[in-house]
Amino acid sequence: MTVMDQYKHGLRLYLQDARDTFLWKLDGLSEYDIRRPLTPTGTNLLGLVKHVTGAEAFCLGAAFGRPVDAPALWVVGDAEPNADLWATADETREGIVGGYRRVWAHSDATVEAFGLDAVGRLPGPDGGGPELSLHRVLVHMVAETQRHAGHADVVRELADGAAGLREGSEDMAPGDAAWWRDHRERVESAAREAADRLAG
Repeated sequence: MTVMDQYKHGLRLYLQDARDTFLWKLDGLSEYDIRRPLTPTGTNLLGLVKHVTGAEAFCLGAAFGRPVDAPALWVVGDAEPNADLWATADETREGIVGGYRRVWAHSDATVEAFGLDAVGRLPGPDGGGPELSLHRVLVHMVAETQRHAGHADVVRELADGAAGLREGSEDMAPGDAAWWRDHRERVESAAREAADRLAG
């Protein structure tokens, strides 16, 4: 395996890890809980999946001359603001998740077909946006997907308390509900003490 193949393999590994995290965050939740907005800006789990589907189709499909059907990103299309960040009542979990799997398979085929130094052009007005190498686009997609997987971590915890990178993962400190409640109280106490000290 060449060095470039190793780079490509590593980037695909981190991208797939984030994709898998997204789908695990939906497991076991009701239709309401995967859709409901849990932040003041409306962040919700199914909308995050819909958004990263559109992002992959844009960056690893259309940019390399391989368009694929996916939700349009409102920031680059004619869709209403934030249309790609929530699911309408008519859009199903199965449809959005299936679309994500289909688009990521298309993205993987793009990555397989081109070298990391291949240049694509992001779609845009008047002939398109900037030209970027596949390497740069892959780094962006890893960062973009991991960033939104972090949002999904927080939203899932707000929905039902489930936390961690994936089921059975040991990336969280060990502790039962009582331990986490005590931990949270210690953090809250330290925050109040620091604020009082600075205010005094």
